[in-house]
Amino acid sequence: MKGRKILLAFIISAVTLTSGCANGTPKTEEAKSEQKTTEENAVVPIKPITAKAIDDNPYMAKSDANVHQDCYNSDTTDEVLPVDIYPEINVSYEKVNPNASPAVFFDTYGHAVVPFQGGLAIRNINADETQTEGYFSPAKHDGGGYVIQSSYSFVDESNRLVCPTSNNHVLMLKATDDAGNVLPEFEKVLDIDIKAAAEEITGKTLDQNLLSVVFDYEGNLWFATGGFRIYPERKQQGAMGYISRAAIDAILKGEHVDLKESTFVYELEPGEGAENGIASSKEGAVILTNQNCYLLNAKDGVQVQWCTPYESVGAKDSKEGDETTGGGLAWGGGCSPSLTSKLVMFTDNQDPVNLLALDMKTGEIVASMPVIDELPKNMQVSVENSAMVYDNGEGTVSTIVCNWFGAGSAKLADADNDSSIQTYENIYDVNWLKKGNKMVVPGVERVDTIKTKDGYEMKSIWCRNDIHDTSMMKLSTATGYIYGYVQDLESGMWQFIMLDFETGETVFTMDVSDKPGYNNMAIGMYAGNSGNTLYCPTGYLELLRLQDRFVYLPEMPYRKVDLDKAKRNVLTQEEFTEAGGKGNVAGWLNTITVENVHPNTTVAIRMKGIAGKADTFTLYAYDKENKLKEVPAELWHIQEEDGTLPDKLTEDTLYEVHVMVEDGGEFDLSDTEKEIKIAVILGNK
Repeated sequence: MKGRKILLAFIISAVTLTSGCANGTPKTEEAKSEQKTTEENAVVPIKPITAKAIDDNPYMAKSDANVHQDCYNSDTTDEVLPVDIYPEINVSYEKVNPNASPAVFFDTYGHAVVPFQGGLAIRNINADETQTEGYFSPAKHDGGGYVIQSSYSFVDESNRLVCPTSNNHVLMLKATDDAGNVLPEFEKVLDIDIKAAAEEITGKTLDQNLLSVVFDYEGNLWFATGGFRIYPERKQQGAMGYISRAAIDAILKGEHVDLKESTFVYELEPGEGAENGIASSKEGAVILTNQNCYLLNAKDGVQVQWCTPYESVGAKDSKEGDETTGGGLAWGGGCSPSLTSKLVMFTDNQDPVNLLALDMKTGEIVASMPVIDELPKNMQVSVENSAMVYDNGEGTVSTIVCNWFGAGSAKLADADNDSSIQTYENIYDVNWLKKGNKMVVPGVERVDTIKTKDGYEMKSIWCRNDIHDTSMMKLSTATGYIYGYVQDLESGMWQFIMLDFETGETVFTMDVSDKPGYNNMAIGMYAGNSGNTLYCPTGYLELLRLQDRFVYLPEMPYRKVDLDKAKRNVLTQEEFTEAGGKGNVAGWLNTITVENVHPNTTVAIRMKGIAGKADTFTLYAYDKENKLKEVPAELWHIQEEDGTLPDKLTEDTLYEVHVMVEDGGEFDLSDTEKEIKIAVILGNK
């Protein structure tokens, strides 16, 4: 009932952090890994780094707007991810699609957008059985004959879904109303036949299909044709270009638009085409073809600001006698370009493969070095997933490159293969699908590109020659760890894995299954904005989510707090102060909902990474006016697990915090009776 007091004891109890398994090495040393089991309950320390330096694109959603996180293709998030606090794996089962959602991105309301029946849907991917809230299916809603290419779709600033299709159209789908409510059937608000428009303008037939699209910072929609293998000797005609923002806005208003007047095309040399996604920054759109890297601007036509050629030995396939049977995806550089405000980063496809850093303004190659180049001679390197890039804003750009060789299908070499079609059967090696990561070649390396007074220099920070990775790894700046999904080749066990960003050491693994179908299919790791979930698709009908059990009910061990209603987010010092906090922000903002509360309920919130004298900490809670207020001292306290009140807190200790809150009172953000929602954070004077 309203007015009933609920005890949410914020006990800070202590568990000393122990070191996890270590497996980061300098480049010249062979790495040796050992697995830490969850039963040890060791806890990795929090090692935050500065937030990524990135200019938000005003025409894209401020969320995980695409499969590479953002239009820089950084694969880096500032959101909190699990940090080995009583971790657990939860599952959402798929009963409609043939596979668990292979791509996940999010709109600004936090809705998960996933592939569905050849189209796209907003689905509840936390439900035990994945639930569809709204969708667009070409077969059901548009006459069929094509599918949406989800890997290169994204969410725009108005939460519309922008999608290239297999029949060379680009669609914009309205998925929510103005209040953020999901539409049961998405509304198609734009449909442009890119290929037809480009062919009419050039007067030539395009042999390549539409591959990827992106908005630049002025809202122009850039496109590129291609596929995952474009052989120059086959002389396929390709193109790249853009549709003007003025035309897009007019179409959205229901006005007639002459596409010939508002679509601008740059005709590529026969045999040249894109093999991956497009990136964009304030400087323009960056497109990597199988032979060149371009920076393009929209100035009443396609303006080539620069074009930088690079070298490739061509498509790489397994040789007779190799343990692998597949190969690489691309003929040229395999990864989508990744950006900073000053640099363009990508790998070529030489032997050895080189990481290249290009000046964003001039296209000059300002630094390069071989990567993953210490494998035995019979092991090839093919970097096919977008390189993860982290710019600390202080002159150092860190790039994580992963070997992918072996996972690509040998059928990609067939002359009649349309590798723009993104299906498992079309692009992946059947033996890798069945036998797992023993069919791919290892190698993960961190290379830093450092600004000096004389220009730039590259330096290998660590290299792991024991990790067979095909997932798109993700860095969390909030935790300081790189997250991936690998297979232990000795046990056959598929595992979540955390690598120390600084050292490359393995600090955490968590087993999933030794069944071949738990391969994550060479796709991404997805974060969302809950601060406590890392999603990983599998080849089975299961979407996994790694979560920390950072909140629990100590007086009611039979009950579990719903982790999907428990969030941890970074609150900046500026946000903390503006909301009414005093002193320095300490730890993360914890937002927790507890349903069916009882009188004198104790809720314990586990946290770590906080240090200082205990009596200098203040607990703040948000009120319904979205202001931080001090929680009275008599309503909360800090204690160790055994009940001891600590004089001093240390960063390498796991604590619990308890607070008393009144149902319906000042700090209860829920209007539902017998349900409380609190948002609390520590401050340090």
